[in-house]
Amino acid sequence: MIKFLDLQKVTQKYSEEIHEVVNHVVDSGWYLQGKENEEFEHNYSRYIGTKYTVGCANGLDALIWIFRAYIEMEIMNPGDEVIVPANTYIASILAISENGLKPVLVEPNIDTYQIDDSKIEKAITDKTKAILIVHLYGQCAYTEKIGELCKKYQLKLVEDNAQAHGCMFQGVKTGALGDASGHSFYPGKNLGALGDAGAVTTNDEALANVIRAIANYGSTKKYVFKYIGRNSRLDEIQAAVLKVKLKYLDEDVALRKKVAEYYIKNITNPKIITPEVKDWSSHVFHIFPIRCRQRDELQRYLEEHDIQTIIHYPIPPHKQECYKEWNDLSLPVTEQIHNEELSMPMSPLMTEEDVFTIVSVLNNF
Repeated sequence: MIKFLDLQKVTQKYSEEIHEVVNHVVDSGWYLQGKENEEFEHNYSRYIGTKYTVGCANGLDALIWIFRAYIEMEIMNPGDEVIVPANTYIASILAISENGLKPVLVEPNIDTYQIDDSKIEKAITDKTKAILIVHLYGQCAYTEKIGELCKKYQLKLVEDNAQAHGCMFQGVKTGALGDASGHSFYPGKNLGALGDAGAVTTNDEALANVIRAIANYGSTKKYVFKYIGRNSRLDEIQAAVLKVKLKYLDEDVALRKKVAEYYIKNITNPKIITPEVKDWSSHVFHIFPIRCRQRDELQRYLEEHDIQTIIHYPIPPHKQECYKEWNDLSLPVTEQIHNEELSMPMSPLMTEEDVFTIVSVLNNF
């Protein structure tokens, strides 16, 4: 079986260093808000290109705290609108709803799967306070037009960088393109922890301070609580693991790109649509999505040939029960993507034989 992602093998690649740092944390007796957090935040800020990184429990919390902090700073108010791509993973939308803000769904571009910047301005109202872009599948969603719209309408630009660690736009890393960015270090991400973990990056010191407080029970000083906060801290073991894996992120992304390049050059079956890549620095291939009208049949066919695949995502957010008020919405581009998308195996440890086998099976479908 060719696995979609063999996390055991991915971890084994760094096992010696991981065991060393985990043992160091265990022996230190300091497990929260210590040196490992401080060093990882410093290293990640330097990597992304922002002044501040605030570690937290997971990627969803990272996005929630950004919007919560803007509310605490009176930059946003419950009921305000946030534009978000309609075809994103539901976490992007949950973060908006969690804060009493209103998600406004905008269709993606069918070729890039990123929010269609030509459709954003029509969705802006006097209640709009932010655009949340999602670098879906590892491809940069930012465009100069989006930046111009944010300036024109004085909107905050928030990035969901959960799937795009190491991605670039004209020499700038995703996560440093907007006012703030949420990052997930879920184990399967390009930069993955050994459990849930996340972070916010920003150049806004005031925002970073509010987020750090909110994620620590609302405390700015021990036993002094300025906000009604939560417990959402990045623990020392996960920070230490991430510090190790960050050193190899660019190397791993380069290996992912080699796999993607082989897929794109050699998948010749006219029934299958591969991703459109205009700038290879703007895609880090967290996911390698293909589209096929016979998607479910193709998935069964691949499974019969011992190739594991995943659908990202089988049900779009506006068709989910938790957002039943949207269930009658017609979003044809989003629905087409969700009906046709199938994610191929992708990791920096795939062998040439694995990739050759997958391509051969796809071309024979």
